[in-house]
Amino acid sequence: MNPWARLAIPGALIVLLVFLAYLPALRGGFIWDDNFYVTNNPLLTAPDGLRRIWFSRDSPSQYFPLTYTVLRIEHSLWGLNPAGYHCVNILLHAINALLAWRLLKRLSVPGAWLAAALFGLHPVQVEAVAWITELKSVLSLFFILLTLFCWIEFVAERSKRFWYWLALVFYALALFSKTTACTLPAALLLILWLKTKPIDWRRLAQVVPFLAMGLGMGLLTVWWERFHQGTQGKLFSLSWLERLLVASHALWFYAGKLFWPVNLTFSYPRWTIEPANPSAYGWLVMGIGLGAAICLIRRFVGRSVEVATLFYVATLSPVLGFIMLYTFRYTFVADHYQYVASIGLMALAAAGITIAFKTRPFLKLVFCGALLLTLGILTWQQAGIYRNLETLWRDTLAKNPDCWMAYYNLGNRLNDKGHIEEAMELYRKAILLNPNLPEVLNNLGAALTVQGRFDEAIQNYHKAIQINPGRTESYINLGVALARSGRTKEAIAQYRELLNSNPQMAEAMNDLAWILATSPDDELRNGTEAVRLAERACELTHYGEPSIIEMLAAAYAECGRFPEAVTTAEKAEQLATAAGLTAVAAKTRQQLELYRAGKPYHESPPPKP
Repeated sequence: MNPWARLAIPGALIVLLVFLAYLPALRGGFIWDDNFYVTNNPLLTAPDGLRRIWFSRDSPSQYFPLTYTVLRIEHSLWGLNPAGYHCVNILLHAINALLAWRLLKRLSVPGAWLAAALFGLHPVQVEAVAWITELKSVLSLFFILLTLFCWIEFVAERSKRFWYWLALVFYALALFSKTTACTLPAALLLILWLKTKPIDWRRLAQVVPFLAMGLGMGLLTVWWERFHQGTQGKLFSLSWLERLLVASHALWFYAGKLFWPVNLTFSYPRWTIEPANPSAYGWLVMGIGLGAAICLIRRFVGRSVEVATLFYVATLSPVLGFIMLYTFRYTFVADHYQYVASIGLMALAAAGITIAFKTRPFLKLVFCGALLLTLGILTWQQAGIYRNLETLWRDTLAKNPDCWMAYYNLGNRLNDKGHIEEAMELYRKAILLNPNLPEVLNNLGAALTVQGRFDEAIQNYHKAIQINPGRTESYINLGVALARSGRTKEAIAQYRELLNSNPQMAEAMNDLAWILATSPDDELRNGTEAVRLAERACELTHYGEPSIIEMLAAAYAECGRFPEAVTTAEKAEQLATAAGLTAVAAKTRQQLELYRAGKPYHESPPPKP
């Protein structure tokens, strides 16, 4: 077999196996957080979106400018067709498996191809690959592996400095994809140690730029998590001892899922940390014992076991609990957190299998074939869970029945489909598990409002505001419930108070202006103020929201400015029709007939209790 065939055939086999295993993901849709990253992300469509991605704080999550840039390109290619996004994720994952194979081969690791196949087919990777949002993980690993290739070339004999600068460029791209790449400097040193090259002051100086870049991006992420994602509350206030206990447990948890990948789920139970309980230290003691054992066996197995273990621990370190992440509100662990780190233990396992079957090639072929087939089937099954939000959250509840987040999000899904009674039952289950959830109380209140159960809705809004006084959505919804229940004066006072604290809130302006323009109570209507509020709300939304433009038309009609009301209502109807908002368009057409007849639109009085 010629050299090209020896590369092409095993490589093509990895790509084929990966795509076969992930076929169910190609039929998947958008799931949790994909709305922030893709479907409702204005940075992907705004004319100045690219500038804002790189040079503003408008990112809906963390500072991942390269990830958002790739998503913007994808959006321009296939819009909101999820198949295109899934295909890119799977392709990048397959390429990462190929790069891992060649990198491990370059490092003379036994069983390099098997390690790459394990990486490509292991079901623990499904979360990072089948979830569109996790483009950041697969894209970051792509540049991490390229960085390591360049570093190996640079430290080789008769190396060229070109490889060093190229490594720095790839490392920057990895950080711009996902900040957890900040641990890469540890891998650079581990490669030197594995290849028994001296780690002197010259080598340390060469690593310093990587360290500085990683530290800078890491600090930026910590700041972003704290002040933009809200990880400074009581919920995230763990002592350093508690964080150490979380980290020691997490390391064993992740390793366990690699070696026995059963009951994989989107959200695992959040552990209770009890420093006063002696059993809580069991994971830490076992970790120390394993570390000591690895050091003792070095003389027999060389440095490979230490390097693989240190790479695993170092790469996981940003997500072990020492740094608070917003997701720790729900769980301390997630499968996609070990997407990069898993390569270390998979390489170790593949080397062990290769050495164990060194003299029995047929048995090795049978064992590895059975292993890869099993992993491929598990990956196929796991990828099917990511078909849509409902399948995802139902699977999560089947494996983690105490997950309030799954009840809440499944409730939202059913509420969107019009199954309001089922949604409310799920909201109530979430509240039973965690009573201090303003978002759940708010959505339960909204469902009750739709059913006309205004008193119950108002109670839930008040509870939500008491828990989180800064949550403006609850104030808005409270005003809606008050207005629909006939307590219009209270609703007006509610909106005025909200606008006093936040004068630029277009939604509050819209709701208040609507009451002032269309209230059935003559004493409450104020067309002049309604026009002022409506025009400002339209300015804030760049005259792009059909419902707000519809409200401006009603305000003009209340003031007797019917030609302007007609023109404005026609624009609202056109925008609503183009956006597929059929209900808004139909309502606007009805109002338009009144304006053409020289009559304002007034709402009907609420039914008496």
